[in-house]
Amino acid sequence: MKIMLTGANGQLGSEILEVLTQDGHEVIALTHDDLELSDLFRIKELIIEHLPQVLINTAAYHNVNECEKNPQKAYRINAEAPGFMARMCNYLHIKFIHFSTDYVFSGNLNRPYNEGDSPDPLNVYGLSKLKGENLIRSSSCKQLIIRISGIYGKNPCRAKKGLNFVKLMLDKASRGETIQVVDDQIVAPTPVSEIAATLPELIHKDVHGLLHISTSGECSWYDYAREIFAYTGIEANLIPGKSSDSAIKRPSYSVLDNRLMMSKGFGKMPSWKDALHKYLDEIKEPAY
Repeated sequence: MKIMLTGANGQLGSEILEVLTQDGHEVIALTHDDLELSDLFRIKELIIEHLPQVLINTAAYHNVNECEKNPQKAYRINAEAPGFMARMCNYLHIKFIHFSTDYVFSGNLNRPYNEGDSPDPLNVYGLSKLKGENLIRSSSCKQLIIRISGIYGKNPCRAKKGLNFVKLMLDKASRGETIQVVDDQIVAPTPVSEIAATLPELIHKDVHGLLHISTSGECSWYDYAREIFAYTGIEANLIPGKSSDSAIKRPSYSVLDNRLMMSKGFGKMPSWKDALHKYLDEIKEPAY
């Protein structure tokens, strides 16, 4: 199958590219250098040039702090661009797979969010991503919107200067820094390898609509950091912090319920802890 993939050198996109290529698909891999999402004309040009059967959008403006400073940019990239992609896909009969976020929720529910729960974002990033979801739905294209949460992977995260949360913790510990991590935000951190592994089957089964993909279980960011150091045997000066110390509101609870995914015939996702241990084993040399 001919598939166009945006953000192909990003943390999520790079692993999706690897999985789809191994599965025998022809992948048009677009990096940030190939496509700036605010350039709608370039989006149109590339889609018409390649005419893929599936368009997968992993690219986004997802630095939460920067989104607050640049709301217009956030809406252009996270809402207008995917909305335009969806309209193009509808016109050309292309399946559109788009990645969204747990940040479309406020966290007030205090139980895992399922696909039927009403979004209620707290910040510009969440609002812009929700607007993108709504524009995609209104396009009437053949679509799959996938919400993900707390992702990390082997490849650099551009928005975080090449460091995901795990690597940031390891880096800070190696420098002997005091590390403060919030203990009042509950998540289900998920490696992008687990998300990427579902793509071939999602495409083969032609799954559509809205889907949550995440690890099972839940933890605070502080518990997550503590488990990183416990498993690696690294002594770190780790102390708990509070989200109230940040000027930008984030959901206090944004665990995603993945039971719908399993009901569609997918295997049970690993626990966040087992997934973390597997990831740490894979990056052990030379990271720590």
